[in-house]
Amino acid sequence: MSAYLITNVSVVGGPPTDLLIRDGVVAEIADGLSAPDATVVDGTGLVALPGLVDLHTHLREPGREDAETVESGSRAAAMGGYTAVCAMANTSPVADTAGVVEQVWRLGREAGLVDVQPIGAVTVGLAGERLAELGAMADSAARVRIFSDDGHCVADPLLMRRALEYVKAFDGVIAQHAEEPRLTEGAQMHEGEVSTRLGLIGWPAVAEEAIIARDVLLAEHVGSRLHVCHVSTAGSVEVLRQAKARGVRVTAEVTPHHLLLTDERAETYDPVFKVNPPLRTAADIAALRAALADGVIDIIATDHAPHAVEDKECEWAYARPGMLGLETALSIALDVLGPEWDLIAERMSRTPARIAGLTGHGVDPAPGVPANLTVVDPAARRTIEPAESASRSRNTPYARMTLPGRIVATFLRGEPTVLDGKAVK
Repeated sequence: MSAYLITNVSVVGGPPTDLLIRDGVVAEIADGLSAPDATVVDGTGLVALPGLVDLHTHLREPGREDAETVESGSRAAAMGGYTAVCAMANTSPVADTAGVVEQVWRLGREAGLVDVQPIGAVTVGLAGERLAELGAMADSAARVRIFSDDGHCVADPLLMRRALEYVKAFDGVIAQHAEEPRLTEGAQMHEGEVSTRLGLIGWPAVAEEAIIARDVLLAEHVGSRLHVCHVSTAGSVEVLRQAKARGVRVTAEVTPHHLLLTDERAETYDPVFKVNPPLRTAADIAALRAALADGVIDIIATDHAPHAVEDKECEWAYARPGMLGLETALSIALDVLGPEWDLIAERMSRTPARIAGLTGHGVDPAPGVPANLTVVDPAARRTIEPAESASRSRNTPYARMTLPGRIVATFLRGEPTVLDGKAVK
């Protein structure tokens, strides 16, 4: 295997040092290292972090390869500094059987750019009527541990209880898309002043908060693990805060776009800003940022949702919800949190890896650990150009925005997937 010597680099915000990668692991971290056989990477002014881990990625394959494939999504992830992603189940066919999750897992291994860990569906066909093959998916080669009907809420409380009970046997996780469907029928954006002014049917915050409140009670009753996807409201934060204070086994994620963009973006009627759950208010953003900093919200997850041109470049009402996120997430985190490297490592690597049970990921660079890491230039600023994305889709809400930070290198088990800011393969 190749050897790489990253010189004068800050490891998770520490003082500059040298970091040697050999045989797939971090071999040594010390000042003044020398390795004649190693490729030298000048790390002056750069920061090395544990490889980022995304708990919420849509790779679209099988079924919508026109929008994304496992390979193209993996390349976008690597370009964003990720070494592992969890692929959501809303493919076609749905990842509700051992056969489909193993197909996604094998495609990820063949691409070899990031570790792709499939998420299995909770219910057959995401229909919310009967449980999918949770045990078979858990026992498959993909060893699924997280299950979600993301894009659809498991609205039936009895079915949600049974799912929580089932996965408890192998310490699995149910990741809920919190949306009471009877409160969001026909909804186009956040319910508030802007939706009233625009004449669009609104999605009330309580539609999210009510499901989270119900599910934390169910998880508390069962004693099982619940993960809440893409939290978007201040009220949801308070429900989670109270649940954690009681010791409920609940974790939660927030997306980069819900940390930065408000519902006022809908005033342009540009469908790139249509997302599920919708962009909320400045007050919600402030609450989400505070919750992320104090740990009520555990992680940043991208909800990377690529769409083909015809599904986005159309009237707002007919556009599919979703945004790209993998290649810009670390930049948004830097913009929101500043260069708080330990906090960024915790929210974007260590904790998501722990929730997903991904061994070898989410571990700070240290001698003997797998060399899954990313190297970032915090001083760089870049203007987002959709045409330059590694994704097959172009629906980024950050087009032509200038954001901080640039991924210089990403290593997966010691082999570079990105070097000098460019994809290696």
